[in-house]
Amino acid sequence: MPARDPAPRTRAYSLGLFRGRVARILSLAGYAPRFGLPGAGDAVLVWGHGRTAWRGEAMARRRGCSLIRAEDALLRSVHPGRSGTPPLGLLIDRRGIYYDATGPSDLEHLLAQHPLSDKALLDRARLGIERLIAGDLSKYNAHDPAAPRPAPGYVLVVDQVRGDASIRLGGANDASFARMLAAARTDHPDRRILIKTHPETQGGIRPGHFGPADRDARTALCTDPLSPWALLQGAVAVYTVTSQFGFEAILAGHRPEVFGQPFYAGWGLSSDRVPAPPRRQRNLSPEQLFAAAMILFPVWYDPCRDRLCEFEDAVNQLEAEVRAFREDRHGHVAVGMRLWKRGALQRAFGRERRLLFEDDPQRAVQRATDQGRDLLIWAGKEPAGLAAPVTLRRVEDGFLRSRGLGAALVPALSLVTDDLGIYYDPNRPSRLERLLSSAPPPGASARAMALVERIVATGLSKYNLSGAALPPLPQGHRILVPGQVEDDASIRLGAGAVRTNLALLAQTRAENPGAVILFKPHPDVEAGLRPGALRPNDVARHADLLVTNADPIALIAEVQEVWTMTSLLGFEALLRGKRVTCLGAPFYAGWGLTRDLGPVPARRQARPDLATLAHAALIAYPRYFDPVSGLPCPPEVIAERLAAGTPHSPGLGLRLLAKAQGALASHAGWWR
Repeated sequence: MPARDPAPRTRAYSLGLFRGRVARILSLAGYAPRFGLPGAGDAVLVWGHGRTAWRGEAMARRRGCSLIRAEDALLRSVHPGRSGTPPLGLLIDRRGIYYDATGPSDLEHLLAQHPLSDKALLDRARLGIERLIAGDLSKYNAHDPAAPRPAPGYVLVVDQVRGDASIRLGGANDASFARMLAAARTDHPDRRILIKTHPETQGGIRPGHFGPADRDARTALCTDPLSPWALLQGAVAVYTVTSQFGFEAILAGHRPEVFGQPFYAGWGLSSDRVPAPPRRQRNLSPEQLFAAAMILFPVWYDPCRDRLCEFEDAVNQLEAEVRAFREDRHGHVAVGMRLWKRGALQRAFGRERRLLFEDDPQRAVQRATDQGRDLLIWAGKEPAGLAAPVTLRRVEDGFLRSRGLGAALVPALSLVTDDLGIYYDPNRPSRLERLLSSAPPPGASARAMALVERIVATGLSKYNLSGAALPPLPQGHRILVPGQVEDDASIRLGAGAVRTNLALLAQTRAENPGAVILFKPHPDVEAGLRPGALRPNDVARHADLLVTNADPIALIAEVQEVWTMTSLLGFEALLRGKRVTCLGAPFYAGWGLTRDLGPVPARRQARPDLATLAHAALIAYPRYFDPVSGLPCPPEVIAERLAAGTPHSPGLGLRLLAKAQGALASHAGWWR
C-alpha cells in the first residue's frame, strides 16, 4: 500500500458510516467518523455519491472542509451489498471517487503518476489476476461455477442497474445502453448477442436497462448466475458502459468496447467510444492497472483477525466464504451425526440454510430429494450401498483439527467434505486424490510452503496435545512407530497385511534390526477411549523405548524415520522432512513421497511435490471455521488460533460428558 498522508479528523452524517464492518474498517484506517460540526482541519466523510451523501457535501461546502468519499472495494463479498453482506475492503478517496470521471480521484492519480514498475508488485498483480480467474472470484460471487455455459462465440453486452452513480458520473446515461446494443449488433452482424444482467437485477433488487423486449432472433438475455470469467472466456467481444465487467474483461485478455468513462478507460487497454478524460494520457498494462486498483489503493480488511490486511489475505478469506456458499447454498440434510457434534456442524454448514438432522439414512435421502438439498453424512456412518439422487458429501475431521481430542468431545475447527469418497479409504477415489492428481492452482506452492513453515515453527499437529517432556532417547538411527486405533476406519479400509500395532512393530524391527525403535501409543488408546493398547512386554520385544504421553511433534524432531500403517503422523513427518515408510495406503502414500511396502492404488500415478501435497491436504481439501468470528476462514487463521491457544473447548455439558468417558471407556460407542 502506498504511503498515505495522515488521516484528518472526520465528521459524518450518515448512520451507515457508524455501524458494522464499514465503521470498523474506517476506524482501523484512521478515518473513524464522529458526529458534530467540523472544525478547522477536519474533513467530512460520505459514502460515495449515495443517497445520503448530499448531507455531508452540503456541510463541507458550508464549513469550507475537504470531502472524503468511501466506497466498496472491487472485490467485495459473496452477495451484493444491498443484501446486507459487509465488504472485505474499502476505497477511501480524498480527491473524488473512482467512478466519477468529472473530476480527478486518488485512484486515477495513482494510475497516472505511480511508476507501477516494481517487479515484485507486478508479479503480485499477475498472480492476483490468475487467482481470481482460477477461483471464479469477482466483486460479487453468488454465481455457480458449475452452471451450464452458453456456447462460445457470442458478443457479450453488459447491463447495469438503472440510476447507478457510475453511469451518471461516468459520462453516460440511459441512452448509452441503447447505443451500445445497437453498436454491438452493427459491428457483429453474424454473431449472437448475449446481454448479461447485473447481479442485483437477477436478485430483484434494482432494475436494469435491458429486458425481454430487447431479445430478437440473435439476441438473448443471460439472467443465470454465471461466473463473469466463464462468460468472458466464451466471448469474442465485450461491450460495456461503465461496469466493472469491463475491468475484468481487460484482465481476461479482451479489449472492451466502452461507452462511458469508467476508471479503466483511457489507459490504452480499451476501445473508448466516449473520449476519456484528458487527464489520462498514459498507456498501462493490465498488470499495472490491477496493481493500482486491487493492491495499492484499496484498504483491505481481515474479518477474522479484525485488522487491515494485504490483497492476498483478502483473497484467502473470500475464497473460504465463497466455497462455503457454493457448497452450502442449497442446504443440507445431515445424517450419521452424533448429538454432541450437531451444534458445531450447524455453525459450519448452516450459514446459508439451516441444517436438517436425520438419524435414518433413507429418510434423510427422501428429505434431501424433496427439498432440493444436498446430503451430508459422517464418513464412517455411511451404509453400504446408499444411493442418493442428490449430491452426497462425506464429512470427516480435517488435519489441523483442534487443541484436544475428538474423543474428548473437543469440536473440530476443520472438516473435510468429499463428494467422491473419503481420504482414508483407498478402495475408491476421493476428492483429495483428485486434487493430488491435478495441477495446483496459481500461487499454491508458495502459499502451501508458507503455511507448512508456520506449522513446523509453531509445532502444530492435528490435535495439538501438550505432552510430557521427552525422556532421554537412546543414541543411534531412530525410528518412530506411532500406534493407531486398531478399529479405526483408516486401518479397516487402508491397511495391508500388517493391521495391528504389534505386527507393525514386529515388521519394523525385522526390517531394521540395528535401529533404535521408539513406540508411541495413540492418544485415544492411552486415554482408554479406543482399542489398540499393547502390553509393555510385547512392546519391549520389538522396540527400544515405549514413549507415553509425549508430544508426537517433539518426537518427530528427534528421529530420522517414521514407520506407520496409515497414521497421520506420517504426513506430519513428511512436512518436517523426515523419511516415511508406509505399510498401508494412507492418503499421502503412493505419490512418490514415501517408501511404500503396502498395497497402494494403481490410479495414484501423479508425482506431486511436497508443496502440492500440503496445498491439497491443508488448503484445498478441508474447510475451516474460525472460533472467534464464527466465519469460514482460511487455514492460516486456524494455524494462528491453534498456535496462540485460542479457546474452542466444548461447553459445560460436553466437558462433563468428556470427564465421564474415563469411567465409561468400555462403552465409548455410546458417544462415538
